[in-house]
Amino acid sequence: MLSVPWQTMAIAVALLQLYFLTEAESSPTEVDRIIRLPGQPQVGFQQYSGYVTVDDKKQRALFYYFAEAEVDPASKPLVLWLNGGPGCSSLGVGAFSENGPFRPSGEVLVRNQYSWNREANMLYLESPIGVGFSYATDTSSYGAVNDKITARDNLVFLQKWFERFPLYRNRSLFITGESYAGHYVPQLAELMLQFNKEKLFNLKGIAMGNPVLEFATDLNSRAEFFWSHGLISDSTYKLFTSVCNYSRYVNEYYRGNVSPICSRVMSQVSRETSKFVDKYDVTLDVCISSVFSQSKYLSPQQVAETIDVCVEDETVNYLNRRDVQIALHARLVGVRRWAVCSNILDYELLDLEIPTISIVGKLVEAGIPVLVYSGDQDSVIPLIGSRKLVHGLADELGLKTSVPYRVWFEGQQVGGWTQVYGNILSFATIRGASHEAPFSQPERSLVLFKSFLQGRPLPEVF
Repeated sequence: MLSVPWQTMAIAVALLQLYFLTEAESSPTEVDRIIRLPGQPQVGFQQYSGYVTVDDKKQRALFYYFAEAEVDPASKPLVLWLNGGPGCSSLGVGAFSENGPFRPSGEVLVRNQYSWNREANMLYLESPIGVGFSYATDTSSYGAVNDKITARDNLVFLQKWFERFPLYRNRSLFITGESYAGHYVPQLAELMLQFNKEKLFNLKGIAMGNPVLEFATDLNSRAEFFWSHGLISDSTYKLFTSVCNYSRYVNEYYRGNVSPICSRVMSQVSRETSKFVDKYDVTLDVCISSVFSQSKYLSPQQVAETIDVCVEDETVNYLNRRDVQIALHARLVGVRRWAVCSNILDYELLDLEIPTISIVGKLVEAGIPVLVYSGDQDSVIPLIGSRKLVHGLADELGLKTSVPYRVWFEGQQVGGWTQVYGNILSFATIRGASHEAPFSQPERSLVLFKSFLQGRPLPEVF
């Protein structure tokens, strides 16, 4: 038997180790791994970010950020989060301002102790194409984008993301989001059920915060909210509900044909509600941050009011740093700066009028648990409309009340109110929360999120 010199053996072992190390480093998952974000505190969980191409021909790529669960990620579900707009960033709003693990503070990041990755593996998607770092090399892709295109792209994204992260392929999956995600979330879930012959998606539920579900009901509940909170007078309330309601005004606005009567009514409403009141949180007495402009299309007359001229927007500053973009494996294509809401996307805004509450009904009938929750200080998509829509859907589906309308608790304080139908369709409010509930009431939002994932009733006592 020939003996091999130990030096030769050592070299062979080293080369073999180098080979496997190179293979690991070049794997899609490892390429997307974030070593460390600039200014980030030490954490024990892994983070990933990068691009998934959803259309090779036109080079259309969606950007994602993925934060694994803080503890034992292998046992935790996967949660996809989508922000609304349409055209606003899940990275800048959801991940870095609401329920992600960090928030920018000056030059550094600080931990969010109520991050949702305490309970789940959180996947944030900048969708549709043209939002945030997501891009297309063919700029025609930014025109005439609609709900169908967005849902299809999001489906392709998930299919390809699972190829990159096969360990999550059979994991319990929940889809969540807020605002215009009342369109994104159920439409994506519906497609997943239609194209799930190979059991690629283990969909366990959807949750939507202050969502657009039915154009007229959601928008017209604004008048009652304004009036009940003392923002408009009795006489203006009467005008706002009989002469020209809000859905009629928005309908006319996006068709470029605002009638004189609607113009007069809206001017009266605007004078009384005041530009110094944040419509996304009527109790807030500070400047409105541009981070929270994701519902600007739902409030066309107040577009300018959603931009913060008083306070430095730390999230925008942070994500426009070159070292941060390098750490995130992100790049700017066709734009000079990352923006909270897209300036290049031409979305089909009339899709706003397509009701998605009927799709929610189909999901419930298919056995998919649904949670609709409302920050109760939001006048843009008020709880009044959402509660009415959920109750109406329960009646339509013949679902009996399984949890009567009651308070729920976070700690020793009332966290909000809830009602459940048939143990599958739930409505809840988050007390004191704005349109962006996880930002304004993070602890209460986390309690709600945890109960939703576990399929347990919200705390009834403290």
